[in-house]
Amino acid sequence: VQLQASGGGLVQAGGSLRLSCTASGSIFKINVMGWYRQAPGKQRELVASIRTDGNTEYADSAKGRFTIFRDNAESTVYLQMNDLEPEDTAVYYCRGNVQAMVGSHGYDYEGQGTQVTVSS
Repeated sequence: VQLQASGGGLVQAGGSLRLSCTASGSIFKINVMGWYRQAPGKQRELVASIRTDGNTEYADSAKGRFTIFRDNAESTVYLQMNDLEPEDTAVYYCRGNVQAMVGSHGYDYEGQGTQVTVSS
């Protein structure tokens, strides 16, 4: 299983970016997909996650500004980020808990990071 993330870049404060992440390989079901981020000198933290049934979870810093959504048919998760702040500057990683076949356990996979830089 591979997760391919894209959509990062440089944006001014107040701007928007949309990240996307597509899973490929042996996939029966993706239970949870999420976005994490890691800023220089800081620990990796959850930004947002979404379950198969659409239930979402957001970090306090993301609430009201970021929206996570997924396309189950395409095994893709998106993170729409609006009203970006310099504090959002980080490498963003997508993760997915993937079941390879019916009845198998779900395993966590992580894609390569994508850099988001917000200038003031």
